[in-house]
Amino acid sequence: MEISSNKSSPKVIMHDSVSIDGSFVGFEYSMELMGIHYKIAGSFGDKVRIFGSTTALKGMEMFGGFTEETEADFAKPDKGDSLTYWAVTDSGGLLEGKLHYFRNSEYCRDVVALITGQTPKSYVDYLASRNYDYYVVGKNRVDLKIALKLLSENYNSENIMIDSGRELTNAFLNEGLIDEVSLLIIPEIVGNKSQNLFSSVLNKVPLELIKTQQFPFGFVWNLYKVKKSIE
Repeated sequence: MEISSNKSSPKVIMHDSVSIDGSFVGFEYSMELMGIHYKIAGSFGDKVRIFGSTTALKGMEMFGGFTEETEADFAKPDKGDSLTYWAVTDSGGLLEGKLHYFRNSEYCRDVVALITGQTPKSYVDYLASRNYDYYVVGKNRVDLKIALKLLSENYNSENIMIDSGRELTNAFLNEGLIDEVSLLIIPEIVGNKSQNLFSSVLNKVPLELIKTQQFPFGFVWNLYKVKKSIE
């Protein structure tokens, strides 16, 4: 379905975990880290979280447990409304045959696919035959601004979280669509193998610290407000 919305934009929170030197890779994804990361994520009251297809694939590889699709996976799940919709940007159809992995998560209400006019027909047919909500938002690439308004309106979410890797989070920042930056700081320096989370951000983004909190195991959480210029 192809939709645009005139509703005012939701608050958009970018949430990620990084080392002291700003790397989003090169450290251990321990149970302690994941527990704190998602405890913080659950505190924002968002009903929609967005991630990219590449991040999704890496998550499946990291946590394993992938199973083959069954007939039951073709039906839209009936889960409680306290759970969060997971929206994935996947114009290339990388997750064809794999979305049931996320649909079956106990933390996911259901998966929503954000695609474009150039998305392969086989992927569109796959989404339709399995009753996934999907939206065509853009001709060649996902229009992030339209996607945000659409998700806010259709899933009644005043807050939307971006919980993804560098490519997608940087794209949102470059378009000026992030309102708050939530960073869980890991007490570790990755060093020369680090990859900076913000290395693709094109311009300076001024921030105002609005909350900081210490957690066990040396983790520190900082929450920043993006200081946007008034045109």
